[in-house]
Amino acid sequence: MAIIQGFRIKNFKSLKNIQLGKTWITQTQRPLTPLTVVIGKNGVGKSSLFDAFGFLSDSLRVGVEEACDARGGFDKIISQGQTGGIEFEIYYKEDGNSRPITYELVIDIDKMDRPYVKQERLRQRRRGQSHGRPFSFLILNEGKGLVWKGHAEGKLLEQEDENLEFNSLMAELLGDGPEESTSTEAVELTDLRRLGISTLASLKQHPRISAFRDFVEGWYLSYFSPDAAREVNQSSPQRHLNVKGDNLSNVVQFMEREHPARFKIILDRISKKIPGIGKISTYQDKISKSLYLMFEGKGFAKPFAQMQMSDGTLKVFAYLLLLEDPSPPPFICIEEPENGLYHMLLETLAKEFRTHATGKKGSSQVFITTHQPYFVDALDPSEVWILERGDDGFSTIRRAGDITIVRAMVEEGQPLGALWYSDYLDVR
Repeated sequence: MAIIQGFRIKNFKSLKNIQLGKTWITQTQRPLTPLTVVIGKNGVGKSSLFDAFGFLSDSLRVGVEEACDARGGFDKIISQGQTGGIEFEIYYKEDGNSRPITYELVIDIDKMDRPYVKQERLRQRRRGQSHGRPFSFLILNEGKGLVWKGHAEGKLLEQEDENLEFNSLMAELLGDGPEESTSTEAVELTDLRRLGISTLASLKQHPRISAFRDFVEGWYLSYFSPDAAREVNQSSPQRHLNVKGDNLSNVVQFMEREHPARFKIILDRISKKIPGIGKISTYQDKISKSLYLMFEGKGFAKPFAQMQMSDGTLKVFAYLLLLEDPSPPPFICIEEPENGLYHMLLETLAKEFRTHATGKKGSSQVFITTHQPYFVDALDPSEVWILERGDDGFSTIRRAGDITIVRAMVEEGQPLGALWYSDYLDVR
């Protein structure tokens, strides 16, 4: 399972410069846990943090200009008063035994004030290398650069030494240095609005770039809407839940057809976790071919269709179904899952997310923002990050597990959410 060990965001909305977990340059930091939860008051930047992942996903899918335009334009998302572009860095491992890979991206505006990809890089330490600058197997500046072909690094050129800076490498590429290796190729992209990982990943000689592109494309960012989930759809089995959840019944139909034995167990397990719900099933109208989700309410003779169910019931069902996906997304990001839910359900839901987010094959890394102490009660301080607004108006972040008094009180049995409610997490 691929897992993000750390990431850095610079100049994106209120996130002028924040880092969670470890990166290649901050190896002493602890990596992110499989379940990571960000807490904070209203207005501290939780939505901006959630949207940073959405912005990256959109940039890969439709290009950086469209991703900016969907958010009001570049000048609306770059941190106020900042220059030099918006920067992202993701430090991740393809699986438990692989060497970490760093992806770096800088998005800026050109002379026509249009967003474009200014710089992009993928790098990884060589086999047996424990320190020093990682080797760049993709490096682009203004759409021009070098890309390394194949899985392995092979024999590196002297000019590609770990201490060689980007500008020197670019000078060689442009004709001021020795010939390139047969294992590298010069590239020049024609569309600077598209990410290089999107363009180059389609070529079979770049499998590592393709693997990273597939990883980001597989992210699931939840924009779940109960009203959308109530929609009655035509019979059409679909493998995965979409971001709004309006294909909920289609996913149920797929699992019912493709994994019948497992699906019955899943429905029974989910129904036991939703208060007041007995059996959950599907019904297809033979005339209209419409597909309905049916919920049997305890104490009622007839089941209710999804159109009649509460927001909270549909949301919990969708989240639990998402976690039961036979081929789950590698990264699940959910903003404030507590909205519309009875507070006694929150600790149960948090435990379900943690049970799923094991970091092992067949699980997902789960990233959540919340402002609900009941949800936090089920968490360990190492899983929780506190987002706050600094005196300069920009966001700051720190791990709850780094606060000595908080760690000690949790070890003595105090729930973390209760400590947050009592302002212990504000201790610096």
